[in-house]
Parts: sequence; C-alpha cells; structure tokens
Amino acid sequence: MSQIKIKVTDIQQLTENIKKFEFVSADGGHLPSWEAGSHIDVEIDEHMRKSYSLANKPGDTERWVTAILREENGGGGSKYMHDKVSVGDELTIAEPPTNHFPLDENAAKHLLIGGGIGITPLLAMGYRLKEMGADYHLHYCTKSKKETAFYDEIVEVFGDGLTFHHDGGDPSQGIKLDDVLGAQEDDQHLYLCGPGGLIAAAREAASHWRDGTVHFELFASAKSDEDKVEDTDGDQPFEVELKVSGKTLSVPADKSILEILWENDVDVMYACEDGWCGNCKVGLLSGKVDHRDEFLDDADRENFMQVCISRAMPGEKLVLDI
Repeated sequence: MSQIKIKVTDIQQLTENIKKFEFVSADGGHLPSWEAGSHIDVEIDEHMRKSYSLANKPGDTERWVTAILREENGGGGSKYMHDKVSVGDELTIAEPPTNHFPLDENAAKHLLIGGGIGITPLLAMGYRLKEMGADYHLHYCTKSKKETAFYDEIVEVFGDGLTFHHDGGDPSQGIKLDDVLGAQEDDQHLYLCGPGGLIAAAREAASHWRDGTVHFELFASAKSDEDKVEDTDGDQPFEVELKVSGKTLSVPADKSILEILWENDVDVMYACEDGWCGNCKVGLLSGKVDHRDEFLDDADRENFMQVCISRAMPGEKLVLDI
C-alpha cells in the first residue's frame, strides 16, 4: 500500500457531536486527486483503520475535508479523532482515496437522501453535480437545524434542489420515503448515505426502482440486532489455508477468521468488525463461503470475502490469498 502522510490544518465543531477536519499533505506537496463519493482510510493503530468520506469539492488536491461523528459506543476511531487529534498533528492514510460510492455522471437526474453524518459524501456529490449543471435534489434528514452539519454550505451548493427534514428525534415525523421514492423518473439515480435504519427503509421504499439505479454507502450496519444473532446460530469450526504463507489454521465455532489471523500474527486491516465497511476484504481462492457482510456485491463474492464476519459453509475449507 502507498501510504500518505497528512497534516491537520483545521478542526471545527459543526454540531454537538460532529467535528469537521481539514487536511493537507504533510510534505507540502499536492494530495492525490479524487472523485465524488471517495473516502480515505485513516490508520488509528497498527491494525485498525477507519474510513471517512471526503466532503469538499472533488478533485481538490490542495486539501481534503471530512466530518466525523463522535460515537460513544463505536469501535474507538471516532473518539480517537475527536479526543486525541489536534491541529498540527500528522496522520497516516493507508492508500489514496478509494471510491465505492461513485456518481453515475451519465444519469439524467440525481436524487440524494442523507441522514446525519451521511451528508459527507453527498456534499461532495453536490459540488460535482453543480459543476456539471446536472438535475439534482437532496433530502437531508436530521433532528434539528442545530444538529445539521454543513448547513450553510449545503444551502449554497444545492440551492433550490434541497429539502431539509427535521424530525426532532422521532423518525415518524421525518421524511416520507414512500412519497419521495414512489415514482422513479426516467433515467433517475438514487444515492443513499446515513444511519443503517434510514438506508434499509429507503432501499425498501425504492425496491421497485430499476436495477443499477440505487446506490448506497453504509456508516453502520443496517442489520437489526435480531438478524445479527441469527447469523451466528449453528456456527461450526472449519479450516482456512493461507496460500501466501502456507499456513493452515483452525477456526473454532465461537471465533472469527479475523481473530484467528491476529492470534497467529497475520496482519489484516479492519475497522467495523461487523461486515459493512469492507476494510478486511481478502482474496478468496477456493471454498464455499457463508457470506454475512453488507459490503460485497454478488460479483465480488466470487473472489473475495470479509474475514471479520463471514465463515465457511459446513464441511468446506477456505483457501485465502494471504
């Protein structure tokens, strides 16, 4: 991986729990270019890296801007960024910006729905859509104006193509997804980013939209607690062979592949440990996988798996490209 050193040049408190961070290249040069929907992976420690979407104008190589929600019950990345990082600090980015949430710039119309911190990649999309002179509209869902990150900037970027939904903390008083998503216009694409519950509800409301026109990015699992419990029912032990190192490891029923890799000093990056971020994706060479992630699509699942959550199908041995 081609690591990048960046320096923090500005930190602003956008809402009670959201901070805006601005970065430049630590060596004073240009940052890698990037497209709307891209994120950077900040290395928190030797194993953990956290993904944060870029929110400023795409292609800006002078600075990167992101916003981070402090999650008290999260994996520690957001608390580290909020509590430990200061202006002047240098951070390491694992690789140039990655884009798993791109705009389809050939679409005739663009409908964006964001919730809370999910506004970060959508704001970058807004800059690009405005630059293109595209037909676009944003629905932004928050509890109140006070808790709406980037409020003034969003008004400037989206102009008349903007609807705020402030629900006061009661989702039933917020956006009416069936109304917003009821009829898909010709060559219209939908972009979703925000809490798992909003993503799940919006995808359900848009289930009749044409294939390939609904795009989303998760900042948390969209699974219910009940679904997560069901995933682990009946787990069995299995073996994984590491093709590069030649090691064969046993994975017990009560542990993940990721945990066994760590125990055997095999370095694999991770972030969410819940199957939705994609950081622990590894190459799959053979064996049938019980895919439990929310990140890989059907095509990816032929050649990759997420070792934090997915397992072997009963009786299968997995061969991984590590």
